[in-house]
Amino acid sequence: MISMFKNLFKKEEVKVKPPFYDIVCPYCFEKYQPEDVVFRAAHHLEDDENYALQEDEELNKYRAKFGMDSVPEMEAVLHPKYIHDDDKMYADGVLVAITDSHGIVTRKRLCPSCHNELPINAGKVPSNIISIVGASSVGKSVYMTSLIHTLQNTTAYNFNAACMPLNADVSRKFKEKYEDPIFENGRMLQSTRLELQEPYIFQLIFKNEKQAPLTLVFFDVPGEGMVDQDFLSIFASHIKNSAGILFLVDPLQIKSIRERMLIHLDNRGDLSERYAEPRDVILNLFENFIGHQDKGKTAIPTAVIITKSDLLTTLAEEDGAYIQPNSNLFNNYVHTGALNLIEFENINGEVRRLIEKIDRPFKDALDVYFTNTAFFAVSALGTNPVNKEISGVVNPIRVDEPVIWLLNQLGYIEGKEY
Repeated sequence: MISMFKNLFKKEEVKVKPPFYDIVCPYCFEKYQPEDVVFRAAHHLEDDENYALQEDEELNKYRAKFGMDSVPEMEAVLHPKYIHDDDKMYADGVLVAITDSHGIVTRKRLCPSCHNELPINAGKVPSNIISIVGASSVGKSVYMTSLIHTLQNTTAYNFNAACMPLNADVSRKFKEKYEDPIFENGRMLQSTRLELQEPYIFQLIFKNEKQAPLTLVFFDVPGEGMVDQDFLSIFASHIKNSAGILFLVDPLQIKSIRERMLIHLDNRGDLSERYAEPRDVILNLFENFIGHQDKGKTAIPTAVIITKSDLLTTLAEEDGAYIQPNSNLFNNYVHTGALNLIEFENINGEVRRLIEKIDRPFKDALDVYFTNTAFFAVSALGTNPVNKEISGVVNPIRVDEPVIWLLNQLGYIEGKEY
């Protein structure tokens, strides 16, 4: 009886917002506190060498990694540690502007490591970043394109949000290089060359101002990079500081079903034995990231995604060993306002059982190194292209479902049983 009354009058625990959040740079993925940012001066003076236009070595080093040209001489980089406290301006506990020695205010905050300009809300909200990993030919670029297109045109509206590129340059490059070729011209993308590509940064911004935005950072990384030590050392900090992971698996990577699937495909020339095993990606992630975590595991929510799910129709048989012809995997589903837990559990269970049947070593490796996983199947196009051409209208299937699950895991949306 006493315990009942204690519970009755027990105060509900109130979550207190911290004074600030650590910043994870969406470009180089270094992690630091808001006080550690630097600023770009808002003006330049020829007669003051400290404020004259000058080369930004750190920014050019970053750009060189991605094969981009150096930037022209720019305004000076200012360090807050040399600024008097009275000349520092704060918002929501975060340093957002400084007044320089000439009385000019600048609000251009830069990452102290790479000198790229930070998002306006950096430090005021959690730096929740979603990363994509996968081996060669898994379809990362096509999935990224289809996912962002779906988030912008459907998903964001269904969750009272907007999916926005970080800036106009990202918007233009994404549209020209990715979205238009697939959704306007019906042509497949060129394979990503084995070189670093600048990240594409989008934010899912909710109309509820109390809800922090979710940052989606996509690298168009060549699949070979995910089993290459030099590449993985660069992306280790990216993955380590991610709030969620999208782990893509091409069914044609899996030897036990590859030959059976190829028999049913006309364009075998595009499909070869060069696929890396999914488990190889995990082993490299372990060497470069997971193995350095507590107990050699990662608790980052990880959506394991079978891509090109339309190809699984070649395995579908009544009472078959792998998958049924009426499987939910082949039908699109639109989650609205919340994650439909019943629909999610059906897909998660079906894909989990399928992977156990077709690639048990990969499933065992996931169980050993990842403590929070869910399983999905998506088709970025809704059909298999022939000779790099997409026939008919692009009709993605379930491409946003893994991100919706991550939104639920990160506390952005509820899960409901409909």
